[in-house]
Amino acid sequence: MTSEPVILSRTQAGVRTLTLNRPDKLNAANDALLLTLTGELEAAGRDPEVRVVVITGAGRGFCAGQDLGDVSGRDMTFTEHLNHTYNPLIRTIRGLDKPVITAVNGVAAGAGASLALSGDIRLWAGSASLIEVFSNIALVPDSGSTWFLPRLVGYHRAFELMALAEKVGPQDALRLGLCEHVYPDESFREEVQQYAERLAARPLHALGLTKRALNAALNSTLDQALDLEAELQQLAGDHWEHEEGVTAFGARRAPDFRREG
Repeated sequence: MTSEPVILSRTQAGVRTLTLNRPDKLNAANDALLLTLTGELEAAGRDPEVRVVVITGAGRGFCAGQDLGDVSGRDMTFTEHLNHTYNPLIRTIRGLDKPVITAVNGVAAGAGASLALSGDIRLWAGSASLIEVFSNIALVPDSGSTWFLPRLVGYHRAFELMALAEKVGPQDALRLGLCEHVYPDESFREEVQQYAERLAARPLHALGLTKRALNAALNSTLDQALDLEAELQQLAGDHWEHEEGVTAFGARRAPDFRREG
């Protein structure tokens, strides 16, 4: 009997949707899920048909964090485990030169919260929630949470959320800047697809450069950001997308950024 794949992959209108597929465990992560997701993201980055990647969960949960049963009794340190699984995944998401949407359809806990925060765009369902659950088992937030969360909500609020393991619902997530939009559960997947297709119609090369600039600016001085902007602007200006955008503007028509050259 063939077991269900831990990651489901579907491509529609330039949007590659990667679905965490352990719904009976609220998509708690094991090694197979994490390594497969990283591989699927890398493949999406290489595929010229893919313009936007969506990460979401099957069933009622987005990702309930680490499947503790999967690591119980394993002869591997915490550091080794993170460097083997979660850290390469988060680096792949942030380094991908295509937009990544995290579509949070249910609970995002622990490392699942880190995954939810890692997207370039975060879309939530009405039943979604986020909880930095690490302190409940006397661990430190990992998989990028200590980097993402304080940049979104500030040090003090981030510390409180981590120290008290407080659950954040959709409206508070919107207020705090943890997501960009919240959609009703019953139309969530359709809304995510429509949003992703809108994004897929935008200039892919320019958005990849924009993502690179923003990532760098988070850890750079103003002078460094200005220098990188100038460098990347030249790369954008030399690309056919720029010519198409200018031509379309002059012709008073919508630009076609999906054509090649």
